[in-house]
Amino acid sequence: MFLQDETQKALLEQEAHRLYGLLGSVSRTCEEKWTLEDCQKAASYTLRINQLKKEKNAVILAHSYTVPELVYGVADFSGDSYALSRKAAQSKADIIVFAGVWFMAETAKILNPSKKVIIPAGPAGCTLADAITEEEVRALKAAHPGLPVLCYVNSTAGVKAQSDICVTSGNVFDIAAKLPQQEFIFVPDVLMARNLEIELQKRGTPKKVISAGGSCCVHDKYTPDDIAALRCQYPGIKVLVHPECRPEVCAAADYVGSTQGMTDYVARSTEKLFGILTEQGLINRLEAEYKDKTFIGTFGICSYMKQNTLSNTMQALLNPRPEQVVELAPDVIARARQSLENMFEMSR
Repeated sequence: MFLQDETQKALLEQEAHRLYGLLGSVSRTCEEKWTLEDCQKAASYTLRINQLKKEKNAVILAHSYTVPELVYGVADFSGDSYALSRKAAQSKADIIVFAGVWFMAETAKILNPSKKVIIPAGPAGCTLADAITEEEVRALKAAHPGLPVLCYVNSTAGVKAQSDICVTSGNVFDIAAKLPQQEFIFVPDVLMARNLEIELQKRGTPKKVISAGGSCCVHDKYTPDDIAALRCQYPGIKVLVHPECRPEVCAAADYVGSTQGMTDYVARSTEKLFGILTEQGLINRLEAEYKDKTFIGTFGICSYMKQNTLSNTMQALLNPRPEQVVELAPDVIARARQSLENMFEMSR
């Protein structure tokens, strides 16, 4: 028993130092970074979760907006929701654990219908996905017969099933420009719809966008004053924003793009100082992966994403509750998958 205890103690210490090597440069609060003590507390969970993954042939996907200890402690893949679901489709795992919000786990199930999909946070919502129902999409289609429906990936499986093409923040502009129609319906992000109309005008392919839904509870809070304050306090700073932001915010930024787009911009840039107006989780990832660069954010927090923890990830692997397991009707999967397949086709 003594030898086992000593071995376990050594493994925990080794794991804590592994985590600290990754997270020591990452912000835990506005004023504090991750400490070795923080990592020691996380290590007992990460060791057990990584053991359970092997035992159960599971893969863990962690969205960039979740907590760093999930992204760097246990995730096999991290990134945005669409990229993670594609990774899951390529996996030989029997179980997909999606640390994100409900619509993301649904997308993983749509692309992997034969696999068990679990979300540690249970039915964690999203202000965008919750902003419109499939019944409301049907009503929009009836009011505008014949118009194609584009739905942002941040939508429920039912909304995807009612749509012609699903799009991401990374491909929405290109796909909309390719549409032969001069008018289309876009749900559920009304701010992205406005940015889309502006971008199409800039590209010389102007189109009318009929939108309905809501906005992201993180990105819709940013204002041009936030950007002005960053430029005043940090001369020469490059400001990056998401197309879920208000058009006037996008107009004032140096770069507008998806979560992956912002990461790619930082990777290829020779600049060293960036203002990142998005969810704090992405800033944490950039701090961990680009230690030679400085990132200034406003600590926008998605409380839904943060419902995923090491504790409920371990619990979900050991004994998932019914509300943590994603189940979808076969006809919904088939119709929603077609909207995704149409996106793949138009992205080629």
